[in-house]
Amino acid sequence: MRVDGKPEGLRQSMSWLHTWSGLLLGWLLYAVFFTGTLSYFLDEVNAWMKPEQHRSIPGPQTAQRAVDAMATLAPKASNWTLVLPGERQTVVEASWRDIGAPAGRAGTRRAELDAATGEQIHSRETRGGNFLYRFHFELHGMPRTWGRWVVGIATMMMFVAILSGVVTHKKIFTDFFTFRPRKGQRSWLDAHNATAVLALPFHIMITFSGLLLLMFMLMPWAIDAAYNGDHQAYFAERRTTGAGGGGGGAPPAPRAARAPSSETPAAMAPLAPMLAEAAVRWPGREVGSITVQNPGTARMTVELREQGGRSLVDRGASQRLVFDGRTGELRSTPTATEPSAASATYNVVTAAHLGRFAGPAMRWFLFLSGVLGTFMAASGLVLWVVKRLPERRKLGRTPLGHRLVEILNVGSVAGLSVATAGYFWLNRLIPAALEGRADLEILGFFLVWASCAAFGMLRSHRRAWTELMVLAAVMFALLPVLNAWTGGAALPIALREGLWPIAGFDLAMLVLATVHALVGYKLLRQPAASAPRKGATRAGGGHAVPVAQAREKSA
Repeated sequence: MRVDGKPEGLRQSMSWLHTWSGLLLGWLLYAVFFTGTLSYFLDEVNAWMKPEQHRSIPGPQTAQRAVDAMATLAPKASNWTLVLPGERQTVVEASWRDIGAPAGRAGTRRAELDAATGEQIHSRETRGGNFLYRFHFELHGMPRTWGRWVVGIATMMMFVAILSGVVTHKKIFTDFFTFRPRKGQRSWLDAHNATAVLALPFHIMITFSGLLLLMFMLMPWAIDAAYNGDHQAYFAERRTTGAGGGGGGAPPAPRAARAPSSETPAAMAPLAPMLAEAAVRWPGREVGSITVQNPGTARMTVELREQGGRSLVDRGASQRLVFDGRTGELRSTPTATEPSAASATYNVVTAAHLGRFAGPAMRWFLFLSGVLGTFMAASGLVLWVVKRLPERRKLGRTPLGHRLVEILNVGSVAGLSVATAGYFWLNRLIPAALEGRADLEILGFFLVWASCAAFGMLRSHRRAWTELMVLAAVMFALLPVLNAWTGGAALPIALREGLWPIAGFDLAMLVLATVHALVGYKLLRQPAASAPRKGATRAGGGHAVPVAQAREKSA
């Protein structure tokens, strides 16, 4: 391309690429970034959206009571698996396979047990945080493969936008320390640069690792060539070589149920000595899961698996202890197979993307970095509108394309916040016993989102931004109150009892409420739109004033 008869330089080319790649997929990328950020608290969201679990308070006898409960709940099972409560879980997640059940997930039965009593908890039907997590990389309402392709292509474009943005802004690190408030376009550019540079390593890591997670679908040619297109064989080999070992105290893959036997019943040894042995061998660590094979028989074994992992290299493969179920004697201490260098690198990068094994402090750091990323995407979308204000003033009207961008900005940014808060509200307002309520929650999410987009068409641009941001702030701020009002553990109680998943969710919602309230307050303080020039045509009913209107003449 040439500008004034001269060849366009690298920075100018990158600026064009950065602008249009960021805009055309910016709305989708914002949704992906926003829901991905919330997914760092996936377990906390799941726990909050099931208030029936909020009375489950772990104690020293949790493991023994859970095992005793399984003897009544699944006496004829071929195995039991109990995932014990931890920092991000308040209940015992039980799964088992009845004798003669088909292999695979179809033959696995599940239940949630009260950590204090061992009684089964019947939670409401909900997709919980899993919906937001899945939407983050699969979208919704289309085949999963299509959704992943769409997100994969958008992620590639985001990677291009990040790299081209670094090239475009030659003084980006200098500008990071400069913020000029109330300067219209300059202020929005400063904010965009600052949030981009502050979390630049995070942005590059999260985008590149996201592509790695999808690489087997986006670039399958090596597997197709080496395994003749049999992807299942490839992943099976990775698992057996330790590259894809389970992590975080997760239970092992379900085994096929054994045929009925006529063995003499045998009682299980007390768990306390086994847990004490684990405490000696894993100082400072806790048991994450218990797997009992052949319960109630002479061949019974008990496997304790460490909670969390010790290394991202092997995807946090946990240490294990296997005991004789009848006598309680230690039989073996299996060790995980070391992964190859390539698999180890892949495991580290993708584990960082998922926040796997991150402690509370690191998880909050990742969450706040994600908030900066969402603001970077939102400010870029707004900046596109602000930069074209002089052109609109010369025309005396708002071109249809500019108005369309305004509406999409309001719907995709402010609308998504209101829809997400609405999703959590619907979780408590829809009757708990209603059949198909999980689908109703998701349907409500999209209806609220669409309503916000329509609202942006009916209101002036500035008013739509202001009113939706204030609405989102109020809805997020009242979620802790709604939780206590509808049977959940109130924030003070959750903090006192150590129910950190519940308290963590409420605190995260208060953080989001604060962010949206600050934006809404800033918009409310901005001066009203100046009247259009005489004879000007006000496209879209006079929506010529963008959210970023400031006090300079060009705005």
